[in-house]
Amino acid sequence: MSSRVVLSLVTATFALAVTACGGSAPSTSESQPPAPAASTTDASHEGHSAGGRVYFVQPKDGATIKPLTTLEFGSDQLTIAAVPQGEVKEVRAGTGHYHLGIDTDCLPAGTVIPKADPWIHFGTGKSTIDQSFTPGRHKLSLQAGDDQHRTIDGLCETITVNVAE
Repeated sequence: MSSRVVLSLVTATFALAVTACGGSAPSTSESQPPAPAASTTDASHEGHSAGGRVYFVQPKDGATIKPLTTLEFGSDQLTIAAVPQGEVKEVRAGTGHYHLGIDTDCLPAGTVIPKADPWIHFGTGKSTIDQSFTPGRHKLSLQAGDDQHRTIDGLCETITVNVAE
């Protein structure tokens, strides 16, 4: 199959998925590294693709940052969208939103992410935040959650940053 046909099929499938979910297309960057190989699916998250990843676009692991820094997140093989309004009874397959944990580790798959410190929810589908930090070393965990704020197997990345005084 030619690359044009494959690209057309991928684009059409993506557009159909975005339209069906009522969300907007996630931003992409051509400089993103390739996604790791898919892992097995957690039984508590049927319908979610176990492939893909979430990651920090900026800052990078080990970076020295200012006390007020813009954090930007990215994802591969996961549509990032706002959580539907009202009581969510069913989660949308392949769709989630970001959660940022400051000075904490990733939570186990299927865990409801607390709506309290140290977690910040991005239920509106945002992928950036201007965040204030105290000087010193901080651990940042980016974790994807489904429409019910449950963690999705394999979709968490933790980095460490140094905040300059």
